[in-house]
Amino acid sequence: MATEDKNRATAAAILPLVGGAANVASIAHCMTRLRLGLHDRSLVDDEALKALPAVMGVVEDDTYQIVLGPGTVARVTPEFEHLVEEGRAAAPAASPAPAPGDAPSASAVSAVSADELAAQGAAIKAQQKAKNATPFKLFLRKIANIFVPLIPALIGCGIIAGLNGLLVNLEWLPAVTPALAAMASGFMALIAVFVGYNTAKEFGGTPILGGAVAAIIVFPGVANIDAFGQTLSPGQGGVLGALGAAVLAVYVEKWCRRWVPEALDVLVTPTLTVLISGLVTIFGLMYVAGEVSSAIGTFADWLLSNGGAGAGFVLGGLFLPLVMLGLHQALIPIHTTLIEQQGYTVLLPILAMAGAGQVGAAVAVYFRLPRNESIRRTIKSALPAGLLGVGEPLIYGVSLPLGRPFITACVGGAFGGGFVGLFNQLGDTVGSTAIGPSGWALFPLLDGNHGLGSTIAIYGGGLLVGYVAGFLATYFFGFGKELLAEFNVSQEPTPSTVAATGGTSPAPTATTGPDHRDHPDPGPDPAKAPAGV
Repeated sequence: MATEDKNRATAAAILPLVGGAANVASIAHCMTRLRLGLHDRSLVDDEALKALPAVMGVVEDDTYQIVLGPGTVARVTPEFEHLVEEGRAAAPAASPAPAPGDAPSASAVSAVSADELAAQGAAIKAQQKAKNATPFKLFLRKIANIFVPLIPALIGCGIIAGLNGLLVNLEWLPAVTPALAAMASGFMALIAVFVGYNTAKEFGGTPILGGAVAAIIVFPGVANIDAFGQTLSPGQGGVLGALGAAVLAVYVEKWCRRWVPEALDVLVTPTLTVLISGLVTIFGLMYVAGEVSSAIGTFADWLLSNGGAGAGFVLGGLFLPLVMLGLHQALIPIHTTLIEQQGYTVLLPILAMAGAGQVGAAVAVYFRLPRNESIRRTIKSALPAGLLGVGEPLIYGVSLPLGRPFITACVGGAFGGGFVGLFNQLGDTVGSTAIGPSGWALFPLLDGNHGLGSTIAIYGGGLLVGYVAGFLATYFFGFGKELLAEFNVSQEPTPSTVAATGGTSPAPTATTGPDHRDHPDPGPDPAKAPAGV
């Protein structure tokens, strides 16, 4: 009951700060974020939201995203939805936006420098969002939206699969392991259906028709069909085939809606959609998608077997920039394909090292700015989330707006990725049975070819290398003299500092005055922005 009250209190605290129920157009959540569609962005009080204890940060993208962390967001979202429904029923007035002349909040006054960094991070994020609004990247976002809702099931089934493997190896509970195997494998056996359903929904078709066409791929009866001179196999083409089949079904359905008379639509449109899309799927897409899926698995194995250290170094170092560019979304179906084929994806543990480099860089910033209590408080509050793989608060609140520490964080990720890739090259495969988590949260999902102990040791070693490399690179190369002079100063008078100075407050040499808070942020200094941003 106490936990429910806490989640309800968090939801109740968030709602007025996003403009009230009347300002909320849509509500969804992913692994770590509450995603809100808002009617009027100006009604949101960003600073007050960031000051809430449960909020790890905010990110503005196609939706307004409040980072609450894994587990918490799934519990807060239903409470938030309930409050929104109640608020709409009562038709409350929208909360007014703070007037420009209003006194700044306590959090804004007490952590000016941290807020300034966050404002710069938000400005960079907004600039990058505008650059990412290309047709190709918007298409990738659609693809990501198809697979993100599947992540909770992937995680749950992945952990059960790991538990079952451990019990089998230890020869414990032999009567239970078949049941666990069924639980772990059932979802993956039918994942194509869920992909088809979500694809049709995302592309504007009837979801159940997308699922119906995709179900053909996993139907055992396709083993009696010959196409391209070979007998089809149930599941051939996997999630890529389901994706293509459902997209085709959407276009066929939309064509039918335009040309079929309204009186016959309910009979003709579903029939033609399944018939046409199904025939193309059986006699074309399953074969083509199967070849592409096999090529992805073969290439991933070849890449890490022959150049694992170098490939890991490049992948670990470039993942954060890929995220900023929106290109990381293209990896989601690749991860899912590898999990479907091999039981785990060998790419995710390497890419997770980017978060380790980010954590190491943040710790170095903490030690390099001993007199800036506002930034140090931000780092201390965001580090637990960073260790669990939620890196947005550290990225957009600390390293990215500082510039160089973002680059040195990428260096840490590169060394961590190179470490894990090296062991893959030596024959110790490290993989993840699901996508979504990273950092310490990935430990329960690890799998490999040489036992769980070896896999955990390699992944843990990679995290340690990422932490250390990110720390050292940032500590020694992440700050120039100007940056240190600007940020390594006390940002606020505390009782101890006032007493030490005889009752007078030190001059805040690196802060901005009230005028800065009353006017739009001009954005980060281009000289301090990291390359490619």
